[in-house]
Amino acid sequence: MSFDTWFVVVGLLLAAMALVAPLVRRLPLSTSMLYLAVGMAVSPLGLGLLEVDAAEHGEVMERLAEVAVLVSLFGSGVKTSGSLSRHHWGLPLRLATLSMLLTVAAIAAVGTWVLDLPPGAAILLGAILAPTDPVLASDVQVVDATDRDRLRFALSGEAGLNDGTAFPFVMLGLGLLGLHELGQGGQRWLLVDVAWATAGGLAIGAMVGAAVTRALLAIERDPRAAGSPAEHFAIGTIALAYGLALLAETYGFLAVFAAGFAHRRAALAEARRLTAAAEPAGGPPRDLADDVLHFTDQMERIGEVGIVILVGAWLGSGEIDASRWWFPLLLFLVIRPLAVAVALPGTGHGSARGILVGWFGIRGIGSVYYLLHAINSGLPDALADRLTSLTLGVVTASILLHGISVTPLMEAYSRRLGRRSGAG
Repeated sequence: MSFDTWFVVVGLLLAAMALVAPLVRRLPLSTSMLYLAVGMAVSPLGLGLLEVDAAEHGEVMERLAEVAVLVSLFGSGVKTSGSLSRHHWGLPLRLATLSMLLTVAAIAAVGTWVLDLPPGAAILLGAILAPTDPVLASDVQVVDATDRDRLRFALSGEAGLNDGTAFPFVMLGLGLLGLHELGQGGQRWLLVDVAWATAGGLAIGAMVGAAVTRALLAIERDPRAAGSPAEHFAIGTIALAYGLALLAETYGFLAVFAAGFAHRRAALAEARRLTAAAEPAGGPPRDLADDVLHFTDQMERIGEVGIVILVGAWLGSGEIDASRWWFPLLLFLVIRPLAVAVALPGTGHGSARGILVGWFGIRGIGSVYYLLHAINSGLPDALADRLTSLTLGVVTASILLHGISVTPLMEAYSRRLGRRSGAG
């Protein structure tokens, strides 16, 4: 597809989405389903306008997916920082660590014993597919920083964290395949890839988010200072946190989520300080977090368009094995619910909410990023083809199954909450 044709396709799609958006919201459909259909329509399977080859375009595709995930992670950090109190983080933390570890192990076991993958590739497949997606899961995540729904909060916190906590297992899989240094007895992996990269990424992101926010709010105390553009602040904070984290050999995804979280926390602390000190003559400061969220939401949706169209075109380029149709069902109906069930005890979440958390383990752009990262790290062609087929099969099934079910299930959940609220 030429650059000009790409503009026409994307332009027509966005214009059409603006026209049909009210209808889509009333139907058991998601926008991702429509983007996927467009991608397949322009692929060799349809009009033949766009053929995707990861060996040729993998680097560009990885960067596009990376940017989409980063913007979404920053927004997730902002949303989850002010909605519920600290003790509600128990379930998201368990989902992003214990449940994710169990999911990696279960997928690796299936990969080794059923799919006949070598151990390194099986662990890598588990790491690629274990994280839930912060981009495609927007319909089941918190709406803004004041959203206090516990189901949405759990899914948002999980998606914000596990895109980073999956990275050690990506490194482990690559290391067992000879593509990453693990050290003697895995010592380097434990000390650097697990301990330092995780803790360091969170610390760097938190410091960047808090420092930049405080500096900006200090400048804006002067009533003569014009409000800084939220888009400049968001992009600058994301880039700074991510870049510093990578330079320090830590996980940039965790850093960006932590930066968004720390930004909102710092803004709330400043608002409380001003309230306690009496409101300044120029009036209360603007809610920078709301402006940032509006911008990141828009960027997230634009990224979703481009990446899901590419996934559809990738599928239409012959990168899926229909004989493995059972694998996504095993993940969604058995592995994910069991991994969630292990994390639920003691969190105060009832069985109905637990079932929804178990079902909405949406896989999407995060998995695509990890797959491309592995391919670009030197994954052998034969393994790359097998992991690509399995991953795209899961992502496609997730877009379809979760896309169809999200509207009726979330509406039923809202009605249930409404009845309980009315009865109370």
